[in-house]
Amino acid sequence: MRYWTLVSFLLAFTTMAVAQSHDQQVRAHVDSTLAARYFQKGGNLDTNYITRPTTKWTVVARLNVSGAKIESEGTDNGNHFKSEMKADYKSTLSLAVSYLGISLSASLNPAKLMGKYSDYELNFNSYGKRFGFDIIYQNAHNFTGWHDTDGMERIELPEEMLSVKTLNVNAYYAFNSSRFSYPAAFSQSYIQRKSAGSFLLAVSGQGQHAKLSERPDLDWAQEMNLKMTNIGIGAGYGYNYVPSQGWLLHISALPTFIVYSKTSMTIGDTRVPLHYHFPEAIITGRGAVVHHWSNKFLGLSMVFNFTNIGHKESLTVHNIKWRVRTFFGLRF
Repeated sequence: MRYWTLVSFLLAFTTMAVAQSHDQQVRAHVDSTLAARYFQKGGNLDTNYITRPTTKWTVVARLNVSGAKIESEGTDNGNHFKSEMKADYKSTLSLAVSYLGISLSASLNPAKLMGKYSDYELNFNSYGKRFGFDIIYQNAHNFTGWHDTDGMERIELPEEMLSVKTLNVNAYYAFNSSRFSYPAAFSQSYIQRKSAGSFLLAVSGQGQHAKLSERPDLDWAQEMNLKMTNIGIGAGYGYNYVPSQGWLLHISALPTFIVYSKTSMTIGDTRVPLHYHFPEAIITGRGAVVHHWSNKFLGLSMVFNFTNIGHKESLTVHNIKWRVRTFFGLRF
């Protein structure tokens, strides 16, 4: 009896050891497959200009600050007018962990936690060496600003009067992806070793709904609704400048001309016509400074979106959205 008990124990132990060994082999195979894909140089990658970091793990701490502004200018009954509205700045702290290009991040907004910021904003970006995009959604109702009309006193527009929902999308395609790397500047998943530039194709889109609420205590305040959808196609150029080992300066501009536009505006019960006027454009600009040494890196990056529609002889609207990011990372 003891003999069979000992045999059964040995068989069970052997089975567990084999299963554990099999699991380790599976995990090792998955890990090696991911590593092979991540470190794969590819036939179109010039490693004299671009390389992968030699490590598998990356941890990055970021501070993000963003803002938005809407400007309008035009003529109403022969009177020239201008207005400017700004949303409160948004600041967030985030921590991201990446393993072989697969990332997970978490962020918090200290002002929102303290009840000082009630707007909602979502930023999603993906920067590949050949193709990448930014998606930015903002739901804001804390715009404040002013409105000027010739011959009249400036009107201050109080908070909570204007609410705006905006979706900005922009995407790029880099022709010289074998030598020029967007990720080196913005996600640090590549390292730019020598200076290089690239022509870029670009597609941009914007959807927006702005609503100005009627205020019984303000006799001039009428309800206003502005809805617009714009899609633009264009081309631009990006350049990564490497002045010395460990440094990278990036700048790029992607102007796109609006090829589809649908806009409607009502003030009270009156519909205001908004006609297409060339050139209407969506422009995306990016810039970055990155310094890396040993297994560390730090830097500053910026993304700027500008949309222009209409004409100031009737009505023109400018939308400005920007984000600045500082970051510090470790590779191991």
